[in-house]
Amino acid sequence: MNQSLHDFDGKVAIVAGGSAGIGQAAAHRLAAGGASVAVCGISSDEVDATVTELCEYGDARGAVVDVRDEAAAAEFVRATVQAYGGLDVLVYSAGVQRYGTVETTSRELWNEVIDINLTGCYVMAKLAVPHLRERGGGAIVNVSSIQATAAQAAVAAYAVSKAGITALTRSIAVDYAAENIRANAVCPGSVDTPMLRWAAERFKGERTAEETVAAWGSTHPLGRVATSAEVAEVIAFLASDRASFVTGADYRVDGGVLAVNPASPIN
Repeated sequence: MNQSLHDFDGKVAIVAGGSAGIGQAAAHRLAAGGASVAVCGISSDEVDATVTELCEYGDARGAVVDVRDEAAAAEFVRATVQAYGGLDVLVYSAGVQRYGTVETTSRELWNEVIDINLTGCYVMAKLAVPHLRERGGGAIVNVSSIQATAAQAAVAAYAVSKAGITALTRSIAVDYAAENIRANAVCPGSVDTPMLRWAAERFKGERTAEETVAAWGSTHPLGRVATSAEVAEVIAFLASDRASFVTGADYRVDGGVLAVNPASPIN
């Protein structure tokens, strides 16, 4: 993490899903760059711990928010803007992973995944755009996945939610480009997060969770899974003025996994 850039001095950022995983790493990176950061998550312990860590860089706030509750999300955004005087960056990293085909995915599970991963992304953008406009522009970075492009088995709801995020990101980029509001998505491969560790425990079989994570990493040409901080650096670039002519893009952060022709060995 490069703490010498000061690329977000004077900026205000919201990170939804910022108390764990990629979102937490993004919050750290933005705060290290000088931003005042507000995070939300669903665990009060995780939110409190993250805010304590972020306060080592500067001013930070947090709130427990279920992104399916639009009123709670709106209050979080309102309180952030009131505290810091505006908003310059929105990072949407809230999400859940659930497994199932179209036959085995219940309507309840489908709604949970779509509501959190995709509808929450729409709600936060809807709430953020007026405040970005007041600042004369800003940046939205949404966390999608390579599964928006190439699905694994039995991830019907998750893959649809992530494909929806990339499409929504393009729509936001087109609709608000004239107001200097940029929107981009990052599409990670396997990243060492609590979500990945949860999946590794579920599918480890005779292996340990650590061995399972390593095996998944070996499917990437770089030979390992990513760290959250590596994804956060790409998020920071897209949120910064260095990406001032980048909008409507979806950036793969996948260790080359989608560059491989599956009909051929990678070595």
